[in-house]
Amino acid sequence: MRAIRRFTVRPVLPVELAPLGELAANLRWSWHPPTQALFEEVDPDLWADGHDPVGLLGGVGSERWAELAADAGFVDRVARVRADLEAYLTEDRWFQKVSAAETGTPWPTTVAYFSPEFGITSVLPQYSGGLGILAGDHLKAASDLGVPIVGVGLLYRHGYFKQSLSREGWQLESYPVLDPDELPIAPLREADGSVATIVLGMPGGPDLLARIWVAQVGRVPLLMLDTDVDGNPDHYIEITDRLYGGTSEHRLRQELLLGVGGVRALRVWSRITGAPAPDVFHTNEGHAGFLGIERIRELTADGGPGLTFDEAVEVGRGSTVFTTHTPVPAGIDRFPRSLIEQYLDASGGATPGVPTGRVLALGAEDYEGGDPGVFNMAVMGFRLAQRLNGVSLLHGEVSRGMFNGLWPAFDTEEVPITSITNGVHAPTWVHPEVFAMAAAYGAPADPTEVGSTEDTEAYWAAVDKVPGTEVWATKRRLREHLVADARRRLRRSWEKRGATPAEVGWIDEALDPDVLTIGFARRVPSYKRLTLMLRDPERLKALLLHPHRPVQLVIAGKAHPADDGGKRLIQELVRFADEADVRHRIVFLPNYDIALAQPLYPGCDVWLNNPLRPYEACGTSGMKAALNGGLNLSILDGWWDEWYEPEFGWAIPSADAPGVAGDPDRRDDLEAAALYDLIEHDVAPRFYERDADGVPVRWVEMLRHTWKELGPKVLATRMVGDYVRRLYGPAAGVGRILDTPDDGYRAARDLAEWKARVRGAWPAVRVEHVESRGLADVTEVGHSLAVRCYVALGELAPSDVEVQLVYGRVDAEDVLEGASVITLDLVESYDGNRHRYDGEVELTRSGPFGYTVRVVPRHDLLIAPAELGVVATA
Repeated sequence: MRAIRRFTVRPVLPVELAPLGELAANLRWSWHPPTQALFEEVDPDLWADGHDPVGLLGGVGSERWAELAADAGFVDRVARVRADLEAYLTEDRWFQKVSAAETGTPWPTTVAYFSPEFGITSVLPQYSGGLGILAGDHLKAASDLGVPIVGVGLLYRHGYFKQSLSREGWQLESYPVLDPDELPIAPLREADGSVATIVLGMPGGPDLLARIWVAQVGRVPLLMLDTDVDGNPDHYIEITDRLYGGTSEHRLRQELLLGVGGVRALRVWSRITGAPAPDVFHTNEGHAGFLGIERIRELTADGGPGLTFDEAVEVGRGSTVFTTHTPVPAGIDRFPRSLIEQYLDASGGATPGVPTGRVLALGAEDYEGGDPGVFNMAVMGFRLAQRLNGVSLLHGEVSRGMFNGLWPAFDTEEVPITSITNGVHAPTWVHPEVFAMAAAYGAPADPTEVGSTEDTEAYWAAVDKVPGTEVWATKRRLREHLVADARRRLRRSWEKRGATPAEVGWIDEALDPDVLTIGFARRVPSYKRLTLMLRDPERLKALLLHPHRPVQLVIAGKAHPADDGGKRLIQELVRFADEADVRHRIVFLPNYDIALAQPLYPGCDVWLNNPLRPYEACGTSGMKAALNGGLNLSILDGWWDEWYEPEFGWAIPSADAPGVAGDPDRRDDLEAAALYDLIEHDVAPRFYERDADGVPVRWVEMLRHTWKELGPKVLATRMVGDYVRRLYGPAAGVGRILDTPDDGYRAARDLAEWKARVRGAWPAVRVEHVESRGLADVTEVGHSLAVRCYVALGELAPSDVEVQLVYGRVDAEDVLEGASVITLDLVESYDGNRHRYDGEVELTRSGPFGYTVRVVPRHDLLIAPAELGVVATA
């Protein structure tokens, strides 16, 4: 029987235990074991059912609360954990201690971090995969470091989706409704108690309303917008229905709400709380790109400071960071231009007063190979941010090639896209038993201190002190935890598939805590190749069932609901795993989420990753396994390409040579064969090679090396520190120069005028003549190359440009490879605005050598010669 009305009854805690409500409301509990232990003590069974403090507080009866309130020891523990949270929230941390000392100038006051998804905890299912998990780890690490970030996202009523399997192994999706009152979030309220909202204009009206919810992620507030508001028509309410669903128009509405509505939510947040307005904006992938259009509107619309469009662009660009996560064009959101015109109509759209034509130009693929009929969100992101980055060294290289069309006058290596390699939040992903093992030998007892203070050497040094027997015993216990969790999930999955009790008895013997365990879990697009391991089923079976060195596989992953190809891959894998002779050695666990991942990474001995290179932008699951004493077995892609060492694991040879890469079947055959060979001849023998104490000594030494040498690199605190030093700090500095209402935005106006003048005058800039002295066709190392050139600048002044000598090795077609650049000196000036520039460089390497001369724009507020996209060459 269905209820006619649903509402939430909130618990009333005894006054002695009131701090439990505060502890439940701050998501630091999701990575703080002492807080988790406290909630587990309240009711172990309820806690085990979902690790959900809010649900636990609402599910415990009054008798239990009275019993706990009378327990002086428990009340004291509550007070101590509450005091620890207060200290965590208020004391200076790395950012506060290091900011001015490192740079001489303050770092950002506040960074606004926009993302379409945030993976904080499975209790708040607002994520689909790696992008959201990365965003969640970014906020957590920022909190641990004390970096003043505020997150901005959407609150989806159904989250992503829950995955189950049919009897035939086909992926099924369900979308349970999330009740905000049962989540660890709270509405932002005005002074009169009403819920704070923002308004967004929609074509044809009425206006769209959205509530603002706040999740407190340690020290970091996360603002989430929700359109399930009284007064919205049904089709508006559906805007925040689910993550990555619906039509192209539906996605555009979501992205307008995230970008434009997110900026407005930040303004409301600052007004209500007194929090400083952000001085740096970071968009995590292109979905939030419309935040730049809203910032332009604020500066150009009636009632604002009256800047021109170009002047407002400069104010926004200087303080904006754009991170791309996409290694393939198909992964970028692109909308029909007509749809953008409809929703950003200057007379009444989402950003009234902003010229629609100028907005369309920002997202135009107006480069060779582009589609003139679409609006590209990543392209707009690149044009509205001065600081751009990919998420690994290889991905930065791939991105520079992929978006070279935006800077066609420059070689790929000079495209102004840098890279900051992703990291993972150790306190979230490292099993408490690993921390406890290290703490017993001198590591910090508090996991949040690992990577979040100036001195973290004690944690890594402890690894050398732990006896091999203890390391190995810990790994076996972690395997036991995984086996128990996997059996429970496997049984539940088979029951949902319609199996009878008589059909699932074998599950009690599925997996073995003493068998080499390989994990594989991720989203299931085709390029991640879930089924590469099945290329030769009989050889895989031989590995799984080896009489002396068996292997077991634990696999998880979700395909996008609209991706039937991905679903077929899952079905193929599931059907193989269902076979009676191997089902105790290979399992597919449905509904891959944070709750499944947390026991999976620690319980695996080896983490497998076999994407098509170079389509893995970064990939962080292998990092989480490494921090838990796991070794990686991976194609050299993403972060593994950057940091691979033989003592960290094994590199699967990639058959990406031109002669093979164009034949997908042959490539898969070759790489699968290499995978089988590595497992059979290298991985399994090393795992099963034991000393008299039953310890695989060489394996344990690889674990130690991984912890000590790779561990510090893969931390999210390292990643966020890199963002602060390399992107946020400089962006804040430029923002302080350009975003200056007190002087009428003089620097921004001057910069916009300078760019317009340079672009207009550039066709007249040319290198007229270049000559070298003391150089023969064949010369020797140690000689110098002296260059003199004559340059005509048209209407520009010498101070507007830089004349450069570009030199280095050349290939057979005289193309410079890995060129170096020096600035030539202005020596003389002549009539007609002609000038002579001289320079000299020592020849330090042998081999074919070449050089050229070029002129590029120069301004103190440019960060790269390619920024304006213009150059004059000899």
